[in-house]
Amino acid sequence: MDKELISNGKKKVLKPETLMMGYGYKPEWSEGAVKCPIFQTSTFVFENAKDGKEFFEMAHGVREPGTHGAGLIYSRINNPDLEILEDRLTVWDNAEACAVFDSGMAAISTAVLELLKPGDVLLSSEPIYGGTEYFFETMLAKFGIKTMNFGVQHTRQQIINMVERGGATNKLGMIFLETPANPTNCLIDIEMCVDIAKHFSTKDRKVLTALDNTFLGPVFQHPLKHGIDLVLYSATKYIGGHSDVIAGACLGSKGLVNRVKSMRSVLGSMASPLTGWLLLRSLETLKMRMTTAAQSAQEIALWLSTHPKVEKVLYLGLLKEGDPQYSIYKKQCLSPGAMISFIVNGDEQASFRFLDSLKMVKLAVSLGGTESLAEHPAAMTHSAVEPHKRKEFGIADNLVRLSVGVEATEDIIWDLDQALAQV
Repeated sequence: MDKELISNGKKKVLKPETLMMGYGYKPEWSEGAVKCPIFQTSTFVFENAKDGKEFFEMAHGVREPGTHGAGLIYSRINNPDLEILEDRLTVWDNAEACAVFDSGMAAISTAVLELLKPGDVLLSSEPIYGGTEYFFETMLAKFGIKTMNFGVQHTRQQIINMVERGGATNKLGMIFLETPANPTNCLIDIEMCVDIAKHFSTKDRKVLTALDNTFLGPVFQHPLKHGIDLVLYSATKYIGGHSDVIAGACLGSKGLVNRVKSMRSVLGSMASPLTGWLLLRSLETLKMRMTTAAQSAQEIALWLSTHPKVEKVLYLGLLKEGDPQYSIYKKQCLSPGAMISFIVNGDEQASFRFLDSLKMVKLAVSLGGTESLAEHPAAMTHSAVEPHKRKEFGIADNLVRLSVGVEATEDIIWDLDQALAQV
């Protein structure tokens, strides 16, 4: 399927949700199979030695790829399931290229290790996913890469002053942001971060920007349109959508993504053919799943906001005009999504009692699946974050994170209500 179809001399540009049904794949490649099969193979046969030489030259960047891209060599380097998936993923973000990985953390770590070097400084927003924070603060330090942090409360000038006072003016290599933030749903102004990167860039050194788009992407937020260089995903979440696959993705320009792919081949962090096939299946229902879950989440968040056992609800759909976060939301988000965090009246014990009383909603980490999931960030996903930082970020001991699924809204509300009654 092509992006554009022509009939009677008129051109029709297909919508992303339509392209998810077949873009990048042609049935004649696989005995007429309407769906892309699983290419469960480690290696591929060359027609002749000359092809083998040229394919490796393309893979190593010595030769420009032909009209059909680099030839198939070895599934650590390329595989039809992964290549078709990567083509299809570029559609939503309007990206030039994509690389898929065996986890979201693999996508983040591979990209950062390729694009930063010892002595560089990484400037990261806070809060972010606990696993990402641990990698930045603990693992990157072993490679001589320092991490600096800023929060939603900081202005453009304050962040610039912070970098300059920290002696990182000529060392800043990347600005990383996660917006909406996990688990507080606070927003970081994407265009502000791009502007700061330009401020510190020079003729010889470009400060890159990277954004974890897991909470709203790829349907409800498109960071590349706002100037971001790389978009990263835990494809385990909404892209996978069925809690049965672990995967990640990195999207951006061909130049940057090809560099990341080279590091991926060295580290061996690519996704498997089966993972690629499962994600191709999931992309067909991506918009429907995300739209349904977001519609339910809006209703659930409104209900929670009036519940006597709930102290506060953190949800983008509840932002009001006049709130600085509202203007950012209207500028860069197409929907509030389906992630809700809320503070239960009481302490950790009260929130645990609520979680343990759920009957339909699953007590589990992760998010973006068809089923609703609830977890306790302070004790689970963000437990590795220092207690004083959790307090600073608003990750309280009585904070609960809810990933709204596609069950009947009234059933989710019933379960939350009966569980809150136990608090």
